Amino acid sequence: MSASRESPPPPYSRLSPNDEQKPLDLSDSTLSYTETEATNSPNVTPGEFSDASTSPDAVKRSHWCNVAYWEHRTRVGRLYTVYEQSVSIFYDLPQGNGFCLGQLNLENRSETVRRTRSKIGYGILLSKEPDGVWAYNRSEHPIFVNSPTLDIPNCRTLIVRKVMPGYSIKVFDYEKSCLLQHTAELDYADGPYDPNSVRISFAKGWGPCYSRQFITSCPCWLEILLSNNR
Repeated sequence: MSASRESPPPPYSRLSPNDEQKPLDLSDSTLSYTETEATNSPNVTPGEFSDASTSPDAVKRSHWCNVAYWEHRTRVGRLYTVYEQSVSIFYDLPQGNGFCLGQLNLENRSETVRRTRSKIGYGILLSKEPDGVWAYNRSEHPIFVNSPTLDIPNCRTLIVRKVMPGYSIKVFDYEKSCLLQHTAELDYADGPYDPNSVRISFAKGWGPCYSRQFITSCPCWLEILLSNNR
């Protein structure tokens, strides 16, 4: 199953006429019917976008999401509240502001978690657009995404999308969400179901194609809790 060729919105569409989009990488043997590549997106420089969630102007506005960072079954740090339209979530991002995972300390981290954290790098850029929420993979390793609007309606098979470096994907579709909440039969084995939650794992996939059946088996992952006031 291939992803739709819909064009990503700003800031991803900043592409000069001389630039070329990266082709889809179909060489990974782990791809199957439960995974698809995401829409291609031009490169974004590390310092091009910043998040000013703590600025006085931002505090006056309503937040559109909270971000939780997890290591396996343990949540690390506090919820990060997002007010600005876009936010960077990263381990090491020169000249950038946002949610820095590298600053979150936890005693007795396993070697698996340490290795995975080192792969987060520039991380992801989340952007709230009129049609939904987009994620751009700025790291040098794949990210893996699951959300209610990426799943197949009334399908019990968990759908996990693999997003290669330099690619973007609409992780949450507002219109689909409204339809699903009125029509879908919800029955999930992968923990409690939240119709406004997106889960993103760094470097490690989960689901039917992997030894990790649940995202709580992934070393480093994010939970994006979308506000109903979007």
